[in-house]
Amino acid sequence: MGTGPEIYDLHFGTEPDVDNPPGPSAQRLLERQRKVDSNAIAYPRRLPLAIDDARGATIRDVDGNVFLDFFAGIGVLNVGHANPYVLEAVHDQLDQVTHTVDFPTEARVEFIEKLDKIAPGGLSGNSKVVFGGPSGSDAIEGSIKLAKHNTDRHGLLAFEGAYHGTTAGALSLTAGKSYKEGYSPLLADAVHVPFPDPTDSAFSEGVESFCPADNCCGKDVCARALDAVKRKFESPYGGHESPAAIWVEPIQGEGGVVVPPNGFLKGLRDIADDNDALLIFDEIQTGFGRTGEWFAAEHWDVTPDAMTMAKAISGSGLPIGAMLYHEEFDTWGPGGHVGTFRGNVPAFVGGIRAIEYVEEHNLLAHARAVGSQIRDRFRELAEDVEEITDVRGKGMFIGVEFREGGKPAVDLVEQIQLECYRNGVLVWYAGRDKNVLRLIPPLVLTEEQAHAGMNVICAAVRRVTRD
Repeated sequence: MGTGPEIYDLHFGTEPDVDNPPGPSAQRLLERQRKVDSNAIAYPRRLPLAIDDARGATIRDVDGNVFLDFFAGIGVLNVGHANPYVLEAVHDQLDQVTHTVDFPTEARVEFIEKLDKIAPGGLSGNSKVVFGGPSGSDAIEGSIKLAKHNTDRHGLLAFEGAYHGTTAGALSLTAGKSYKEGYSPLLADAVHVPFPDPTDSAFSEGVESFCPADNCCGKDVCARALDAVKRKFESPYGGHESPAAIWVEPIQGEGGVVVPPNGFLKGLRDIADDNDALLIFDEIQTGFGRTGEWFAAEHWDVTPDAMTMAKAISGSGLPIGAMLYHEEFDTWGPGGHVGTFRGNVPAFVGGIRAIEYVEEHNLLAHARAVGSQIRDRFRELAEDVEEITDVRGKGMFIGVEFREGGKPAVDLVEQIQLECYRNGVLVWYAGRDKNVLRLIPPLVLTEEQAHAGMNVICAAVRRVTRD
């Protein structure tokens, strides 16, 4: 098969093809789900979609409606649904062995070697990888253990707007109060400081006078955030033990696709180094090409001590979570971090093939180019739609913020999402106030599909904002 078909050959079509969804078959299946499935089910409450098949950046429902997929299972299917180059290897592996705990297989070792080659900065050539449970939350749990084990401290520092998962440790780092209601107490000494939002108009004269960064970027919100981080480590009245590590999403996802100012991650690197703490990047959503680089860290040329990965890592949607970290911190002994499903060989094989497919088809550059085109369309739309207050992101990680009368336009975003669905395009939302339209399509989305999808999205925005 070589390295698989061109991206233009992966899909059901270039444009959506829907007829008043949800149709009768979808409605019946959704009703069956409501009767038997958990009340924790969330996605069908916003999008009444019942899936039958999926290819590339397209999904077909049980009534035959074909949708353009602009959220890829929340950033999981970076090389598309059912990519044949990936699935060929996965299918072959299923006939051999699927579960190996941490016994070596060719697939496991080769996958780790490939991860090392694409790792950012100083991690490449100096890294170790540990697999734990199958989710991003499990990867975060492993990173907490790594930080505590290497510093003999137990404090955790994360950011307002952060999402790191919903298991006990990961939930301690997650900032959203709604996720935590009814589950406290969580881990002690987990603190959250402001994440710098470049759309904040606040500005102070003489930012450099209190900015702790060596090379101040001149952004007030960045300087204040770094100052808050530094005080949690160094102030004698910081209120908590100095943290073992700093956990940060290089670009906040659930928080609203918030891209920090240029000096922020470098400032965090300096603070962590000065205080013998680890700097840990959560690349679960931003990794594997999502932002137009293998990892978002590369946009700022900052190397973390460790980074967590999941979502797109297997190339196929098979669950696998992992942490890649500098070999300096490989201090735990046998059984120091374990998990029954850390030997998912089909996921390893899928991950190998996904990396090869991205490289062979130049999907990093493609993601940068198509993502830029999508943001340009939104910026053009914003000239006529005053409710659009910001367009941001990198690569195919895109956020569009909506406000009405200066307040978060939550209902507006929900209406836009539903209007897009009715016309065959699947989008999601984000933001602390749920007023950000979030687009995270597969990297194999073609320019033609991006154009067709944006026609639907822009028309939906115009209809909803003019009603």
